[in-house]
Amino acid sequence: MNILPNIKDVWSVSEHNFNDFALQIFQFQVKNSAVYAEYVNLIDQQMDKIEHYSQIPFLPISFFKTHKVVTGSFDAATIYESSSTTGNNTSKNYVKDLDLYHTNCLKIIEEKLGKIKNYEILGLLPNYLERQNSSLVSMVKYLMDLNKQKDGFFLYNHSELAKKLQDNIIPKILFGVSFALLDFADTHVIETPITIIETGGMKGRKKEMTKTEVYEQLQAAFPNATIISEYGMTELMSQAYSDENATYTCPSWMKVLPRADNDPLSNTANGHTAALNIIDLANLHSCCFIATDDLGRINNDGTFEITGRMDHSDIRGCSLLIADKL
Repeated sequence: MNILPNIKDVWSVSEHNFNDFALQIFQFQVKNSAVYAEYVNLIDQQMDKIEHYSQIPFLPISFFKTHKVVTGSFDAATIYESSSTTGNNTSKNYVKDLDLYHTNCLKIIEEKLGKIKNYEILGLLPNYLERQNSSLVSMVKYLMDLNKQKDGFFLYNHSELAKKLQDNIIPKILFGVSFALLDFADTHVIETPITIIETGGMKGRKKEMTKTEVYEQLQAAFPNATIISEYGMTELMSQAYSDENATYTCPSWMKVLPRADNDPLSNTANGHTAALNIIDLANLHSCCFIATDDLGRINNDGTFEITGRMDHSDIRGCSLLIADKL
């Protein structure tokens, strides 16, 4: 089939028709994405045997650092870039329609928290603000603009942020990168009931901590806050949000699947922890099927937890070999 669904059709996907949509998009992307098509060809996948979304080949996420991963031909409205401790070798996502990206983000967060117009949006995202082309900053700024707010971003001016958070006139959502939230928590206690969305991000800033440890420290500094996490990445269009126990739920058009952490082509995993494959059907103009470097546990109801990152020295299989060939 050579038809790409409309994003509005993707937003209406349910468990009943997810497989049909996934297979339709896969067939289109494998024919219209040069990088994805070459990858599928090199792993010698038997296309006629694919009948379920779990059998679809997942593109290793490292390809976004070395190749332009797009479906079709278009002039990108924007190019999002991942963070990097060195500033080099970043992943890039070529976004065809910025309005659709923002609308997609809005639909997901409003499903979780209700209408954004009922909140004041704040951002403690210093490392993201200090570089260009962050998809997270773009999303948060869009939510601020939607509410016709003045700039709600804070760099390292924690005293001003504390004053803002103690103003209880309107409910607040604070998006914060983990290390910056913990730095703030070292010197401030905020008793106002707010919603904190922790976005990850400790590498190179603080010692690595489990999600439970992060939540415990934040809850001590924000005793009346609701603390949840966002799971998103440059390479995706969609995000998953957690509950207060760090268990994530995907929107209906997104699924997280397990694979063995030493085999990029597997679609099963032994034990309770697995490497994670992601299907994001909103990623229509890039690639909807991505093999990430994250480790986690997937529950029977489709929710999931993040437990860590893969050690690249342990990765075996064809993905790195093929990356050298393309």
